Amino acid sequence: MSVNARDWARRRPFPVTVRLPLAAANDSRVHRRHYLPVCLKFVLALIVSLAWAAFAYATAQHWMGALETPGKQLTAHLLVMGVAVLPAFMNAFLAVGLLLDRRPPRSHFADGDFPGVTILIAAHNEQDSILDTLASIAAQRYPARIEVMVINDGSTDATLEQLRSVSYPWLEVLDLKSAGGKANALNAGLRLASCPLTVTLDADAHLHPDALRRLVTRYMSDPPNTAAVAGAVLVRNSRQSLVTRMQEWDYFQGIAASKRLQSLFQGTLVAPGTFSLYRTDILRVVGGWPHCAGEDTVLTWAILQDHHRVGYCEDAVAFTRVPASLSPFLQQRQQWAHGLIEAFKAHGSLLFRRRLSTFFIGWNLLFPYMDLAYTIALVPGILLACTGVYWLAGAMLAFVVPVSLLANVIIYVVQARMFRSLGLTVRRNPFGLFGYALLYGLVLKPASVMGYLSGLAGWHARDYSR
Repeated sequence: MSVNARDWARRRPFPVTVRLPLAAANDSRVHRRHYLPVCLKFVLALIVSLAWAAFAYATAQHWMGALETPGKQLTAHLLVMGVAVLPAFMNAFLAVGLLLDRRPPRSHFADGDFPGVTILIAAHNEQDSILDTLASIAAQRYPARIEVMVINDGSTDATLEQLRSVSYPWLEVLDLKSAGGKANALNAGLRLASCPLTVTLDADAHLHPDALRRLVTRYMSDPPNTAAVAGAVLVRNSRQSLVTRMQEWDYFQGIAASKRLQSLFQGTLVAPGTFSLYRTDILRVVGGWPHCAGEDTVLTWAILQDHHRVGYCEDAVAFTRVPASLSPFLQQRQQWAHGLIEAFKAHGSLLFRRRLSTFFIGWNLLFPYMDLAYTIALVPGILLACTGVYWLAGAMLAFVVPVSLLANVIIYVVQARMFRSLGLTVRRNPFGLFGYALLYGLVLKPASVMGYLSGLAGWHARDYSR
């Protein structure tokens, strides 16, 4: 079914609905096994990581003792803090947190307990992928109503024709004549969403057959104040180039580890638009997706600002296509960094909330400094090491690399176990691993710095999300 833009334009913007008691039965349904309290896990991880960072700083300070002038000492301390001490702290916290992480058990629900779900897909020039995405939705083993709304955002290719060539009973097509950006398209779909839960999905994403059921079950099993759950996003086109091979490891290892850690300590900060679930009424209360570069980050922080919780479902998997060449990849990551600054500008007051999630918001506040220090110090550190001066490169190798390797080994084991439970296999990708370990940061950090600067300056960032 196709809906013309004029039809939804007449509707009142984002009618506010009452809070739905979807997760109200969680307290009686969830039977948790005995485990360490979350606050105790947090304290343990914090103590170990602070001790490791203090040891790194003391040792690096001893190595820097030969520097003569106060100016050189100050510069050296700032660089070592950015490239060694803070990364050592973060990687140690990550490793300990992953060791302590136990996914909360799911409740068991009858098929009749599942709510209806509206899936929003913003599509701009997606003629080559949109039908496959819809086919993956058709294959979902979800026991309740699914309403899929594809918003054709001013496509100039055959996207609309492809959508009209299929006749899924649950599919509606909203045709926007001119491209207004991803946020505008999703908000247009939100106006028409009729189900209590809304899921966003990229137009080139492919869902695992159990992805939707697992995502909704995670939401229904989580605490009653949960308003959004981030899905697990992995790389679909990993064999296309070295750039995609490296990103496969980033999504499988780095991004997954960060989200697991944030979820463990109740601080999931981004529900990515690629694949995430939201309560429809809360989406409307916070105003939908903002028109900015990091619309999914700013939206997630708006949900947190409204005193709700955001969860993470590690085994609700969507495979998406990532940039295959260096330039669009760097532009995408620059946009992500720009979006982080936008989130701080819009919801920086979250830094003063007495919640565990505040720790990770403050954590993100350190990234611009660390990325800048890495960008400035890496090449000089290598050159100094070649001349026998090891205080900079040595600090990185001695204190960052060991805990980083430990964290990566832990998350690989955890992710591989999750893959086996889904009937998936971790493909061999040694070239991508080599590039991810040695080259990824070299190109990623400078791009992130440019994104931070553009966000601070208020420059407009192009939408590279599709």
